[in-house]
Amino acid sequence: MKTNMILFIYSLFLVACNKEKAITVFESPDKSIQLEFNLSTNKTPFYKAFYNNKTVIDSSQLGIIREDANFYNNLKIVKISQPKLISDSYSMLQGKRKDISYTANQYTVELQNKKGNLINIIFQLSNNGIAFRYEFPESSNNIKYIVEEKTTYNFNEDTKAWLQPMSKAKTGWESTNPSYEEHYQMGIPVATKSPIGEGWVYPALFNTDDTWILISETALNENYCGSRLKYSDTASALQVTFPQKEEVFPNGALNPESKLPWLTPWRIITIGSLKTITESTLGTDLADKAIDLDTSFIKSGLSSWSWVLLKDDFTTFETTMRFIDYASEMHWPYCLIDADWDTKIGYEKIKELADYAKTKNVKLILWYNSSGSWNTTPYHPKSKLLTHKNRVEEFTKLNNIGVSGLKIDFFGGDGQSMIAYYHGILKDAAAHKLTINFHGATLPRGWQRTYPHLLTTEAIKGQEFITFTQETADLQPSHCAMLPFTRNVFDPMDFTPMVLDSIPNITRKTTAAFELALPVLFLSGIQHIAEIPEGMAKQPKFVIDYLKDIPTNWDDSKFIEGYPGKHSIMARKKDDTWFIVGVNGENEPKVFDIDLSFVNKKEGFIIFENDNGFQQKTIKATDKLTVTMQAHDGFVMKF
Repeated sequence: MKTNMILFIYSLFLVACNKEKAITVFESPDKSIQLEFNLSTNKTPFYKAFYNNKTVIDSSQLGIIREDANFYNNLKIVKISQPKLISDSYSMLQGKRKDISYTANQYTVELQNKKGNLINIIFQLSNNGIAFRYEFPESSNNIKYIVEEKTTYNFNEDTKAWLQPMSKAKTGWESTNPSYEEHYQMGIPVATKSPIGEGWVYPALFNTDDTWILISETALNENYCGSRLKYSDTASALQVTFPQKEEVFPNGALNPESKLPWLTPWRIITIGSLKTITESTLGTDLADKAIDLDTSFIKSGLSSWSWVLLKDDFTTFETTMRFIDYASEMHWPYCLIDADWDTKIGYEKIKELADYAKTKNVKLILWYNSSGSWNTTPYHPKSKLLTHKNRVEEFTKLNNIGVSGLKIDFFGGDGQSMIAYYHGILKDAAAHKLTINFHGATLPRGWQRTYPHLLTTEAIKGQEFITFTQETADLQPSHCAMLPFTRNVFDPMDFTPMVLDSIPNITRKTTAAFELALPVLFLSGIQHIAEIPEGMAKQPKFVIDYLKDIPTNWDDSKFIEGYPGKHSIMARKKDDTWFIVGVNGENEPKVFDIDLSFVNKKEGFIIFENDNGFQQKTIKATDKLTVTMQAHDGFVMKF
């Protein structure tokens, strides 16, 4: 009897131990993606991610350290919820798809630290990815301060990465860094340290075995800072880290601070093939829903723009008149007037230009310098948007003039106070029915869903850099072939594409057909076209006609073929029309057999380039069409 009792007690002990170490498994609706959750021996939360029963992210830690409380180790599980089905349907005014549905299984892990403070980790697993965020559910009127986020992503050592370095704050031209304008490192070992020393920006792309993974964040509000990834030797993994100390609005917060309750941004992990990555909408699926807004003033489309090729001396009344006429002739809805317009043209003359543009069915966009004291940029108007009062005054003036939108440049980084500045501008612009384009800026992280009048954001080494140095022009082909898989997957990107003729003092490495593909390949609510009237006049009529009817708000998008930095072929649909474009990022010819069965056997055309320049050819959408791209070449099709 005594022996049996000892065995019984020992069996209860084993059950208790196993229960403490039991791994909880979360699943996507189709069960292709799984996540294991548990506490480590020091009671730190960790997870592992699986795709089709293969490990794609190994044991990775979770947790947050607040100034007043530790939510990283010595935690205990209070409760793990049963799966809750999350369903959402929404429409986008711009982007790769108009009508979007999102379905996921939600699991909430309730945790408690040694002091009794609570933290929840909310997981959502959809069929193409994982999202999670932290929640402090308690209430407090006192400000709480986050010191460090312990989230990591642990890949096996054979994983390759495609990553853009974060720049050093207060460096670059007139101390304008950081602004997400570095070249990507392609196919590097996952443990590579950033050459600048400040980690890597989102989105970050990885390939492990035959699976592709894209990591980013979304739903970044005023009560958190933008984050980035940095390889941690301690954790032997990529860790979420906070901005550099200089990345703040003057006298504003750097790291996250807020009263409770408090939700952090979503960490999002898209998992699957390159088709899964490029067609995913996870970045807007998890973004905050659109504010209550009359969207009738929001129009997407193409814009003329003199500055990128003509530079400062051509910000004049006469040049702008010519570019308004150019936009009108091309059936483009916008004309952008760049820096120093306030002195070179003046508010009164801008009113004349706006009135004239209205007769041509063209809207004006004006450039602004966002900065106050955080950089030394000389361009103006400057320091007119720093406060709510400033913005109301300036936006009211623009309403009276008849200006449609603003391009706002030279922001100061990702500190919480600078993120709040973005939100303040967007809210005030919405109240005055003005569209917004952020330049020299951070990644928008789904803001285009929350604020539909945010048409685009730069946050990329775009066309203007190609006009600055031959080195950047030499890297353009692979750079452009990279962007549909990284920067431009979720968020609109104002690359300001397409030079068909020539760039002053630069030898362009791409063919004109490559350039012609970019306004469709890249996603942006507004495409500021770099080509000027003189260059456009040299093009065949069929090229000009093609450019008169390019949408920027798509009903659907399909990945056809591609590899990051090497080539990209994408199809985009508007109403009953399909556009299919491709670029070759490498210095060798390539041949592709493209399946066109999805376009329903319609007749269309292809525009390509040979030794005699642009050519147009009528084609039928047979099941397979063979397309050849020469080195650094491209093509466009329309059905």
